[in-house]
Amino acid sequence: MQPMESSKQMINAIDLFCGAGGLSYGLQQAGVNVVAGVDIDSDCEYVYSRNIKAPFLLKDIREISVEDINSLYPKNGYRLLAGCAPCQPFSKHRRGEDTTEDEKWTLLDEFGRIVVGVMPDFVTMENVPGIVSTVVFKRFAQQLIKLGYHVSYKICFCPEYGLPQNRRRLVLLASKLGEVHVPEGTFKPGTYKTVRKIIEDIPPIKSGKESAEDPLHKSLGLSDINLSRIKASKPGGTWRDWPVDLLADCHRRKSGSSFQSVYGRMHWDEPSPTITTQFYNFGTGRYGHPAQHRALSLREGAMLQGFPKKYVFIEPGKKVYFNSIGRLIGNAVPPPLGKAIGNEITRHILKNRI
Repeated sequence: MQPMESSKQMINAIDLFCGAGGLSYGLQQAGVNVVAGVDIDSDCEYVYSRNIKAPFLLKDIREISVEDINSLYPKNGYRLLAGCAPCQPFSKHRRGEDTTEDEKWTLLDEFGRIVVGVMPDFVTMENVPGIVSTVVFKRFAQQLIKLGYHVSYKICFCPEYGLPQNRRRLVLLASKLGEVHVPEGTFKPGTYKTVRKIIEDIPPIKSGKESAEDPLHKSLGLSDINLSRIKASKPGGTWRDWPVDLLADCHRRKSGSSFQSVYGRMHWDEPSPTITTQFYNFGTGRYGHPAQHRALSLREGAMLQGFPKKYVFIEPGKKVYFNSIGRLIGNAVPPPLGKAIGNEITRHILKNRI
């Protein structure tokens, strides 16, 4: 293989389970040439194609052949196969539930099947931390090692990578070139990006309203009692700050003491809580705006997930649906994490290329 002139020419990536394109966007920021994204969710198609400007394949990974993938890669350059298999079976929110019968459980095996057939130069995957102890992840990592890959994985604390969010994700990086390591974050406590830095300058809106300039800057309406609750909430506080008459039935029970991260406001000068698919709902976490009496807007959630303000999530003239757009944002790989992975692969190539 002849050395290329730039990392964009060197590394060609295919993003399996690409979703809204968070990983692809981050890789592009690192100079990686993203040649295609694959996902079964039709809601991703416009968003991915519009922002990443790469072909989108609306396909179930179980139905994709090795030949399909090989045909997408250019003839020259290094090959990167990337992906984040759906994390729901491994999420801590399943609270010990047996999820081994979930059809998504074996999707990582499908990822492994494609690796075996394509044998790319690099493999990377991202998922929830809980997957690290599962049989399916251990099988995937051992399969890579048997194929001759050098494998590294670790749980990454995303504020260390420039994400303004207290998110932890497992990242795996594998290389055929030589010993490789998941990159360390460069941000330290005291330098983490905060909620204030990311969303303070976004124009104010009221609960249930949207910006005339940006249809994604829209907040879900609050019921009268939830409006009273958020007015009584303190940044970084809990429902214990409320008057007794505002407490929900679950808060009055003894078991309610364990639910202190719901119905809360975020703190301006700290990273946000983990952005889930329900971040627009005041009652599902500490997703109240630090100052305004409303939950996060869709745009604010996307920016706290690491997407730039210009990222397009809705076709012009189409209606904004909280459920579908919230799912795309909450399930996305944060772009800053993708950028760190892309930069690490570039450094690794320069170090190991002869």
